[in-house]
Parts: sequence; structure tokens; C-alpha cells
Amino acid sequence: MKQSRTPLLLLALLALLAAACGDGATADDAISDEATEAASEEEVAAPSDASDDDAMAEDEAGSDFPATIESDGGTFTLEAAPERIVSLSPSATETLFAIGAGEQVIAVDAFSNYPAEAPVTELSGWDPNVEAVVGYEPDLVVIANDANELVASLTALDIPVLISAAPADIESGYAGMAELGVATGRVDETATVIADMRANVEAALAMAPDTEVRVYHELDETYFSASSNGFVGSIYASMGATNISDEADTDGSGYPQLTEEYIVEADPQVIVITDQVTYGPDEVAARPGWSGISAVQNDNVVVVNADIASRWGPRLPEFITTVADALTTSAAAE
Repeated sequence: MKQSRTPLLLLALLALLAAACGDGATADDAISDEATEAASEEEVAAPSDASDDDAMAEDEAGSDFPATIESDGGTFTLEAAPERIVSLSPSATETLFAIGAGEQVIAVDAFSNYPAEAPVTELSGWDPNVEAVVGYEPDLVVIANDANELVASLTALDIPVLISAAPADIESGYAGMAELGVATGRVDETATVIADMRANVEAALAMAPDTEVRVYHELDETYFSASSNGFVGSIYASMGATNISDEADTDGSGYPQLTEEYIVEADPQVIVITDQVTYGPDEVAARPGWSGISAVQNDNVVVVNADIASRWGPRLPEFITTVADALTTSAAAE
């Protein structure tokens, strides 16, 4: 029986994720070495009929399967690349299309609004309906978290479920992309996307100033914010910013609710709001008592795309670049 190549594929992708981690010998180096050695041992001879491009493409895709997939949704083995994927995660949807698996996606949830060609439906990832999902006859369902016991229901019907959870930080995001690449048979494409994204992220992070800048990321008008304990806040930490919400996040939720008094006293130098709220920088500046805040005085209230800021995906460098520019402007104003 043909053995699964999943360990090799994951090792190869993890070796890529470990790139640029330093010159010293580390566990990542060992992973890279093991992946290289394993790859050399599993070289496959070229098909005898090299002129048949379609057959070659089919053989190449099939060489990644069977593949054993492990996630919080359980462990399952895919005998072949899935052809009817349902994605109930906007982040996963973006990644699936970015790695070239869009043609395998037959339905996505109502909030998967990017890219434009994604087959948006009324399916919900927050309150999923098992019957509605099953109606699409999927051979793989990708979700961000298990709601309404969706995993148990689909597993009972022999429908594999991959939980592609929201990453805690940037590196976790790359690992999640690698899992989707293996599950869809798009290993090479995923490796390329990760390499490009890593380079773009690192370039964007490098734009941030060396000076610490106080930042406040506002989620809504009730002053819920993003601390360093969540993915969005981890981006600010990666840029060396001081997140004023961290001290208030006593339970480590990642999204503490602040008060106006707390924000004014913390005096953020950069305030970030999203385009999902119904107000803009002028309304923020006009709040009673906020005129003395450094971000308001220096006209440094920044609007970012809410989807890009809250989702893991290839568009993340756009968010980092916008914030890095604001941090640099603030540092120059001091």
C-alpha cells in the first residue's frame, strides 16, 4: 500500500517557514536537513510518456496523496485532492484562492467576500447549518472553529473537516497556510505564496521606526480594543509598538474594553480605527477631552481595512505597511 507523503510535505514546508531565523544551528535547521534528506530519498522517476502533459500533471498532483491531515477537527486521510471544498472561514477562503485551490472551492460562507470570484453563499461559519453544508456534497469542509457540533455531524457522514483556526501570531499563520496546501494538493504553490508573503511581511515590518510608539487599536465606539494577546495586537508587538491595551487585558482575552479616561491618560500617539465603523478620524478627534491626545494633535488617526486587519492572509502586508507609516509619522513628530 502506498504510504502517505504528508510527513515529508510538512517537513518541507516547515523548513521553508524556518528560513531566515539566524545563522546558528537550531531545531529548525534540523527540520530543514531532515526534509532535504527525505526529499532526496523519495525522488520519483519521470513518467515514461513525458509527452502527455495532462497525464504528467495528474501524476504530479496524485503524488501528494494519500495525505493524512491533523487538526482540532480530528485526523483523517485524503486519498485524492478534494474537488468540492466548502470554506466557512473568510481567512481560509482567501488562502485557498491565493494558493491556487480556488477552482476546488464550490461554496464559501456569507462573510468570505474576498476574492471577488469566491462562490459566496448564505452559509454561516458562526451558526452553521449541517444540512445546508451537506447539501453541497463536499469532500472537504474548512472551518475556523467548531460551532453547533458541526465536526461531529460531518464526521458521522464521513465528510472530513479541517479546522483552520485563527493564528495567534504571524508564524502560526504560515503554519496554517501550509496545512491548507497539503490538504488541497497545492504544496508547491503554497510554498511560493508563503515565501513571497514572508518577504513582504518582513519588508513591511522593517519600515517601522526603532523608537517605541504608543498605539491604540479601536474596534468600535464602545472602546473594545486589540491587545498583544490577540493576532491583531501581535502585529503591533512585532513592530515594536507599545500597545496601550495590554495593561487593561487582565484576562488575556486579546480584546479588552477600555474607558475614555483610560485612553486619554494613556495618550496614544497612533489611533487605528477600521472602515467597518460608522465614524472617521474627525469624529474621533471631536470626542470630549480627546483634543490633548498626541494622536489627535498630530493628525495620526488612521483608518485600516477591517477585513485585512482581522484576517490572516496574503493581504496582511498592506495592513502592516499602513500602520508602519503611521508609527514612523508619529515618531518623527516627537
